[in-house]
Amino acid sequence: MGSSGKRGDTGRVSIPMVLWGALIAVVSVVAFVVMDPILAAFLVILLVTGAVIAVLARNWDQHSTFEEREAIRARKRGEKWERNAAARDRDRARWEAHQARQAGGPSADQ
Repeated sequence: MGSSGKRGDTGRVSIPMVLWGALIAVVSVVAFVVMDPILAAFLVILLVTGAVIAVLARNWDQHSTFEEREAIRARKRGEKWERNAAARDRDRARWEAHQARQAGGPSADQ
């Protein structure tokens, strides 16, 4: 869960969701008792598929916008840029030293 107390995109299981699940289970058992097993399996597959789709779609419109995601990415890129500033400075100093050696002439390398 984390220290902020937020659960992200996951939510708690609500009472209506539990009741719908129990209803699907009861209908499934009754279908296998009353109907032909193949037809009962078909009905159960349809019910369970519909229930899974309903659970997954319950918060379909509650998501971050493109701008919010890009702002988070930009902040992370900025933090990474700041963390690597020392390495860039070292690389720049090495490159400048290399360029100074190159400017000194061919006898400096031999």
